[in-house]
Amino acid sequence: MEMTPIAHVRSDFPAKFGIPRQSRLVDALAATVVFTPAFRNPDALRGLEGFSHIWLIWEFSASVGTPWSPTVRPPRLGGNVRMGVFATRSPFRPNPLGLSSVRLEGIEQTPDLGTVLHIRGADLMDGTPVYDIKPYVPYVDAIPDASGGFASEPASEKLTVDCSPALLARFPAEKQRALLSILAHDPRPPYHHDSERVYRMDFAGATVYFQAAGDRLTVLAIEKP
Repeated sequence: MEMTPIAHVRSDFPAKFGIPRQSRLVDALAATVVFTPAFRNPDALRGLEGFSHIWLIWEFSASVGTPWSPTVRPPRLGGNVRMGVFATRSPFRPNPLGLSSVRLEGIEQTPDLGTVLHIRGADLMDGTPVYDIKPYVPYVDAIPDASGGFASEPASEKLTVDCSPALLARFPAEKQRALLSILAHDPRPPYHHDSERVYRMDFAGATVYFQAAGDRLTVLAIEKP
């Protein structure tokens, strides 16, 4: 079976570090789905405007070629407990496919890229290939009494973020809330606890440097090209 990407995601994450571990965890994150030329037919999206959310089926493109493992260490369990890969959303799978539910903000017809989708809450790196799009249908897709296993509790913001107004002003106003929420969810690997280590995260055309100790994260610098 061969699959061809129908679109690619344009997001503010040029690398994996810092990307939320689940879709819709940071609702303020904006991204765009841009269709490849062969699939820029607006008729394929007829009726999609009536749905508030959509499913994206995509490829863990940064993990292609990495051997899969039958057990992985989920960040939710601190990175210290192994679980079966099919009980997790790890990228190291036999077929590196991901599934994300995102909010559909709008559908725009552009002169150079055809019809594009504006989405919120995406957990996707810039350039991620998308293989299919399906509407989110609440009466079948939402299961209020479903069991969530070891991930039954929603991931909440863990850290208090200290970022001076002068540093925060280096980001456009519409991206500041997303940045603070990403940092509050603790983008560090779960097994990192070195309070002296300086971390680097690339986001929205800038590089953010920070340290974390206890329940506080301090932004040290924000550099822009």
